[in-house]
Amino acid sequence: MTTPEPCAGPRPDGPAGDTGALDVFLTGRVFMDMIFTGLPRLPLPGTELITDGLGSAPGGVANIAVAMSRLGLRTGLAAPFGDDLFGSYLWRTLAEQEQVDLGWSRRVPGWPTPVTVSLAHAADRSMITYQRPLPAGGELFADAPAAATCFVDIGRPLPAWALALRAAGTRVFADVGWDPTETWSTDVLDRLSDVDVFLPNAVEAMAYTRTATPEKALDALAERVPVVVVKLGERGAVAVDRTTGERAAAPALPVRALDPTGAGDVFAAGFVYGTLAGFPLERRLRFANLCAGLSVRHHSGSLGAPCWSEIAAFGESADIPAATLAEYAFVVPHIPAAGRPAYRAEPTLR
Repeated sequence: MTTPEPCAGPRPDGPAGDTGALDVFLTGRVFMDMIFTGLPRLPLPGTELITDGLGSAPGGVANIAVAMSRLGLRTGLAAPFGDDLFGSYLWRTLAEQEQVDLGWSRRVPGWPTPVTVSLAHAADRSMITYQRPLPAGGELFADAPAAATCFVDIGRPLPAWALALRAAGTRVFADVGWDPTETWSTDVLDRLSDVDVFLPNAVEAMAYTRTATPEKALDALAERVPVVVVKLGERGAVAVDRTTGERAAAPALPVRALDPTGAGDVFAAGFVYGTLAGFPLERRLRFANLCAGLSVRHHSGSLGAPCWSEIAAFGESADIPAATLAEYAFVVPHIPAAGRPAYRAEPTLR
């Protein structure tokens, strides 16, 4: 196992200013992601594929935690970590390399670190996950810290801490994962009454709303939650903000995708940043698409999330049409003068 160079330099203040509070608070599971790339196809039963592409990185909730921290957002994470080799690697990478505050996390004796193997092929991926239940008493904290935003999964009832934060003025951002039962219960949508911003992908949005197009799903969801974003993958994203009366669409960044692992989480991190920075809705979408587009050009999931130095380098790209660069000129004033050095994670396991 090798230790990569840190993607951290002097940390700029978050977009909401230097108040001392967190910009975003997260909870969830951190996985050890093992990502195989360069596959000619997915393996068939009884066969073996050989590839020279292998990356490893923190996965699960770490995808979005890393993406937010790399944008300079002060990010707090409450998660259990195994006390094995993988758990040590994940803790060190998040706390030391990525500057995620793990003050609400802890190591769980005897609990094995969850592991996901991702097979990246043809701009998509298949995954296999190993995880064991947390032992009794595995809950991590009673009270959440003050934060400008928090991020939750509405696939389960919202935790009491998220409701308490929202009552205190925190904006609640939510996503939802794939429903393995494929029943797409509308009970999930009832939880949106306690959410400020919802960011599903098109498949999820249409399935939960029983609609035939992303646009119809967007309209249905906008009746339930103040801000809705429907992610369209290679086609970008569409959104409605009822609080401002805005409706917007923005195309994806025109890049060749090598590994889409974690791209949705990087998109969400960019949208959170844009919200805290006060961007109009279309610019929030464009910035989120920019971050996600830069991430899929690299392997290794969470470690593909862009730093500000990579965002700045995009703005100076000679191979990007001038008209495209002009659409992102609004980002330039937000690039820290003393930003993080250029860095891209290489595979950490060989």
